[in-house]
Amino acid sequence: LAEAPAPLAELYARGDELLDGGVEAFEAQLAELEGHPVVVNKWASWCGPCRFEFPFFQSQAAELGERVAFLGIDSEDSEDAARTFLEELPLPYPSFNDPDSEIARSIDAAREFPATVFFDSRGELVYVHRGGYASEEDLAAEIERYAR
Repeated sequence: LAEAPAPLAELYARGDELLDGGVEAFEAQLAELEGHPVVVNKWASWCGPCRFEFPFFQSQAAELGERVAFLGIDSEDSEDAARTFLEELPLPYPSFNDPDSEIARSIDAAREFPATVFFDSRGELVYVHRGGYASEEDLAAEIERYAR
């Protein structure tokens, strides 16, 4: 992903980081990524379906990361548990700490675990997938439909 355009390369240089700053920092990150579609996955360390689908996001980010931005939101979780989870299932992109689901609420993804939110290259929210993905092919199809 080092060959990615600057905003994406900078994003992926912070892989596995847990970022603070709440809704304001999340929205600032989205603004920095304008010009690129963005896939946001909301997860938690205690969420079984999140654990199941994490490899799909790892793979898709590695495959598409030079064109598509990926971000995580760790909601309703402790920072220690999230760090342990990321040691087991590392991501090539950062996640925002969201202990009170404020970020998740701001993108209409507060209730379901996991949830995936797609933004177009103008930064407009275009689709929310509620629940987990059964296969990587299902995720790839939605990325193709909503983030390309």
